[in-house]
Amino acid sequence: MFRCIELARKGAGYVAPNPMVGAVLVQDDQITGEGWHACYGQAHAEVGAIGMAAKNGKPGNGPRTLYVSLEPCAHWGKTPPCADLIIRSGIQKVVIGCRDPFEAVNGKGIEKLRAADVEVVEGVLEKECRELNKRFFTFHEKKRPYIILKWAQTADGFIAFPEHHHNRLMITNPLSNRLVHQWRSEEAGILVGTRTALADDPLLTNRLMPGPTPLRMVLDMQLRLPGSLKLLNRAFPTLVFNGVKEEKQENLEYCRLDKNKSLISQLLPALYERKIQSVLVEGGRQLLQTLLEEEAWDEARILTNSRLYIGDGLRAPVLSANRIINEWKLDDDMVSIRIKE
Repeated sequence: MFRCIELARKGAGYVAPNPMVGAVLVQDDQITGEGWHACYGQAHAEVGAIGMAAKNGKPGNGPRTLYVSLEPCAHWGKTPPCADLIIRSGIQKVVIGCRDPFEAVNGKGIEKLRAADVEVVEGVLEKECRELNKRFFTFHEKKRPYIILKWAQTADGFIAFPEHHHNRLMITNPLSNRLVHQWRSEEAGILVGTRTALADDPLLTNRLMPGPTPLRMVLDMQLRLPGSLKLLNRAFPTLVFNGVKEEKQENLEYCRLDKNKSLISQLLPALYERKIQSVLVEGGRQLLQTLLEEEAWDEARILTNSRLYIGDGLRAPVLSANRIINEWKLDDDMVSIRIKE
């Protein structure tokens, strides 16, 4: 099952809104086939594992066991049901990491297998398999995307120079910058606020690591952002949340929110309706703090330059009850991954 999880991670950034899944086919204590879901709309992990075993053409004498990190699907989507393929292939036993929370599957794949006299074992490394697909589980169980907050701060807790300074504060080193681009490649969407878009003019693409670029999104309630910004260049799909209009122009889409209602209470459902399973929020300070105060977040990723002190400026967001789950250094930068308590 650990190998299934390892294989599944190869699909990070490419399979959403599907989950990452890995599969391993075993016969006579030997792995005969491996597979993973590589891209949305393409073959599932079980298809790859069974297909590899058939291609190898070395069947043993013993029964075959298929290990899969997530319950096999039992419905037609972009591809045929994997449970049917398993049954047709004559596999005698299936070991599953965790059930699929998607209502079209949830337990139905297991039921179909057992009805065909396939032995099913559930809950092997269940915690690790759920962690692998925390975005997918959050989306289907909480009906909202998995929200990751990210910011860089100085050693004395500032994220930008004072407003009168008019210069951009460069905090992180090249290694950390590459890491941030890897993070971008793994999420479905990336979001910034109006002030960050104006002050930094970010492109919000993944340019430094292999992998896709997330859907670019910006909050601009008054539509103050000039069309000359890189974010509005239409080179990549971009979603503008605003309080003025609902419109679509080529790669640029405007989604209207009610100015008189809670922003977050509208934003999360709008993201859910668009099947955006995860969002990396890269600023600004007001947007990050609002999400923190309304507890509309799942994970915070903080990069701290341990040698940079500026004495004054825009303070970093304030985290309340949280727990550090991972921490490491990249040269002078400390990377801290935290979750809500």
